[in-house]
Amino acid sequence: MQDIELHDIKTIVEIEEYSFFYLLGTIFIVAMILLALVYLLVRYIKNKNAYNQRAEHYKLMASQDLSKTKEAAYAITHFGFTFRDDSPRHFKMYENLIKRLEPYKYKKEVEAFDDEVKSYIELYRGMIDV
Repeated sequence: MQDIELHDIKTIVEIEEYSFFYLLGTIFIVAMILLALVYLLVRYIKNKNAYNQRAEHYKLMASQDLSKTKEAAYAITHFGFTFRDDSPRHFKMYENLIKRLEPYKYKKEVEAFDDEVKSYIELYRGMIDV
């Protein structure tokens, strides 16, 4: 064999490899996006199922049977209190309504609401924004 000197072969050079760091960065970004989506989904579900006292009191007040005078007077007084502080107009209307409902409470036997009281009740229900 002949000993030929080779001039074109170089020594092994270490190459910088960043693909592992790219993979870690991609995994981190995807994990952050997934966590953000899970957080937004949980928050949406929580807010969707949240108890809304104003809406519930409005439904209960609107569904009151005015033929049961005494029960309706107590219920409207109780549920109407939730909306009393919405504005000064609501406050005055609530106070006026309470004065008109007084004769229908605290008695064993009461007669049916007169038309004026019914109109005040309907007016107060109409003023409420939920």
